Formats: sequence, C-alpha cells, structure tokens
Amino acid sequence: MGQKTPEPGGRPGEPRERPEPPVPAEPPALAEPPALAEPPELAEPAEPPALAEPPELTEPAEPPALAEPTPAAGAVGAAALAAGWSHRHRDVSGGWLRPTVFGAVDGLVTNASLIAGLGGGGAAAHAVVLTGVAALVAGAFSMGTGEYVSVTNQNELVHAEVAVERTMHARFPAAEQAELADTFRGYGADPDTAARMAAAVSRDPDTALRVHTREELGVDPFELPSAILAGVSSLVAFSLGALVPLLPYLAGEPHLAIALGLAAVALVVGGMVVGRLTGRPLPRSGLRQLALGGIAIAVTFAVGSLIGGRVP
Repeated sequence: MGQKTPEPGGRPGEPRERPEPPVPAEPPALAEPPALAEPPELAEPAEPPALAEPPELTEPAEPPALAEPTPAAGAVGAAALAAGWSHRHRDVSGGWLRPTVFGAVDGLVTNASLIAGLGGGGAAAHAVVLTGVAALVAGAFSMGTGEYVSVTNQNELVHAEVAVERTMHARFPAAEQAELADTFRGYGADPDTAARMAAAVSRDPDTALRVHTREELGVDPFELPSAILAGVSSLVAFSLGALVPLLPYLAGEPHLAIALGLAAVALVVGGMVVGRLTGRPLPRSGLRQLALGGIAIAVTFAVGSLIGGRVP
C-alpha cells in the first residue's frame, strides 16, 4: 500500500482541511441617481409702471400790464373839461330819492283824499282833525318800517349773492378771469386786449368782485342803499305830505276848499321838484302829479258824498 502523501502545510495522519470558499465580494452599491433640480421659482410679474399724474392746471400767465395814459390823453380830457364835459351824475341807487318822493306823495294824496271824503260826507272839523292826525301817524310809521324792511331784505339778498361770487373767486380764479375776459370781448375788445384787461382787474380781489357783481347782479356791493336812511326818509316825507291838507283845520280855518287848494299846490310843487331831480320838464312833471292826485281826491270825495248823504 502506498503511503499517503501528506498535504503540504499539514501533519501526516491529520485530515486535510478544506479551504473555505471565498466569500463573494459585495457588489458595489448602486450610485443614487442625482436629485432632480428643483425648477426655478417663477418670478412675480413686474408691476407696471405707475401712470404719470396729469400735470396740474396752471393759471394763465399774467399778460403785461396796460400802459399808463399818455400825456396826449390827459390833454384831451383837460380840453373836454374846459368845454363843459362832466361825469357828474345824479344818485340813481334809490338810497333816499325814491322813499322821499314816494313818502311825500303818498302822505299828501292819502290825507287829502281822506279829508275830501270826510268833507264830502259832512263830517265835523273835529272829526277831520282827529282822523287826519291818526292817519298821519299811522301812515308815517307804516311807510317808514315798510321801507326799512324792504331795503334790508334787498341788501341781504345782494350780500348772499356776493358771498357766492366771492367763494367762486376763491375756488376757481382762472375760470372767473376767463369769464371776465368773455365779458370784455362782448363789449367789443379783441381777445388779447380782453385777456389783459381781465388779468389787470383780477389782480385785486375786491375790484374783481365788484366788476363781476356789477355785470352779473346789476348792483355795486360797495354802494348799497342804507335801510335806515330809506326808512327815516320815508317816515319824515310821509308826515310832511300828510300835514299839508291838515294845516287849515289845525290853524282854525276848517274849510275843505282851502285844504284841497293847498294840496293841489303841493302836488304841483312836488312834481316839479321830482322833475328837477330826474331831468324831466318841470311843468310836465308838476301837472302829471296834480292829475294823478286829483283823480284820487275826486273819487274819495264822491264816495264820501254818497255815503254821507245816506247814513243818518
């Protein structure tokens, strides 16, 4: 029997150890797939640029001031004055003339007619005096207070409208200046001249307000009639007018003819005074006043005669 050849590296007689099979190497780990890149964030849309604000309306530039009057213009004015040229006018504002004339005529016609009616009815002199004085006092205060209230209300209305115009000037000066230029163009000025005139007037607020109210309201807010003057003028004038036909009775001459004669003279004189103030022909104004007053007196005398003859 042959001998077993010992395995290398082992002892004889020992069983040969089988080598352990090699452990297979672990396969390399799979590389992780690259992470997907996050999509870029969508940029917010840019805001559109803000709309530019419209430019503010600017007031029109003031044109150059009007030229001063030339010496030649002054010479023309001086020559006209020497020839009788004048701008003096009568008072047409109605501050005292209207209530004075109206009050005097009203008092004269009222009391003359009243006395004529009492005389036509055969009333006693004492009754005529009592009635005439009572009518004088009542009528004078009625005319005075009525005139005062009337003028006061008219002035308050003007002041209210002027306040509206002043507010418009403060809020819309350019529009008011343009309106004034239109007014001047309506008077015949060319556009450039009208614009210069409107700018010159608008530099002073008081002057601009005065011109606008004159054009739009027909009044001057700085020259309104006085309510007190109007009331007092009417009261005094009525009293004087009503006193004329009473004078014969107060003087101890209770004759209707004398009273009516004085009333007729007063009517003519009053009418002529009014004609003088208004520039009317004096005789025409006096006769017109006499005719109107005579109608009232005649009618009242007729009514008194009819009633006095029937009433016991």
